[in-house]
Amino acid sequence: MEPLYHQTNKQIHEVQSHMGSLETTERQSVHLLENELQSRMEKIFTQLERLEILASKEPPNRRQNAKLRVEQLKYDVQHLHTALQNFQQRRYTREAQEREREELMSRTFTTNDADTSIPIDETLQFNSGLHDAHRGMDDLLGSGSSILHGLRDQRGALKGTHKKMLDVVNMLGLSNTVMRLVERRAHQDKLIMVGGMLLTCLLMFLLIHYLA
Repeated sequence: MEPLYHQTNKQIHEVQSHMGSLETTERQSVHLLENELQSRMEKIFTQLERLEILASKEPPNRRQNAKLRVEQLKYDVQHLHTALQNFQQRRYTREAQEREREELMSRTFTTNDADTSIPIDETLQFNSGLHDAHRGMDDLLGSGSSILHGLRDQRGALKGTHKKMLDVVNMLGLSNTVMRLVERRAHQDKLIMVGGMLLTCLLMFLLIHYLA
């Protein structure tokens, strides 16, 4: 199990380092990097399934600790997968807005045009701004939903990890100091989740307030 564990952990760190390059990668090749990261994550998920099987076959005195290590790897790669999905969603929305803007700017209006749009610069700018604002709101809601979904998944994983840690304490007799550190980490993650939810709600309220 150990060689596969260390190999998977190394691959997760490699994916994490490449995630930082998404924002700076050229537009023409960013989708290639996304596909590569997606492929690597799928391979990691396959290896995690194998690790779960191997962990269940460990000796009883090491089995619980082995499962906890696998759960931590799973938590890390799920977090990276959620971050990649959020980036792709933002990119798709941005590209769609650019295409619509180019189509609007390249369109020619004639006196017999069946479209009822009025070719006045200020009107076009207002309509375009309003359209972008609505799309921005949809993007914000989608991102907020993805973030909340990811936070719920992380919270569930942390709860499961915390329960398993308690089992390990009963088996191995870990010190009270270690338990306090684990509970502090769980409390901090809970505060981060609540803060993220409040920040998302505040942003949606401000957008709705200023666009109304």
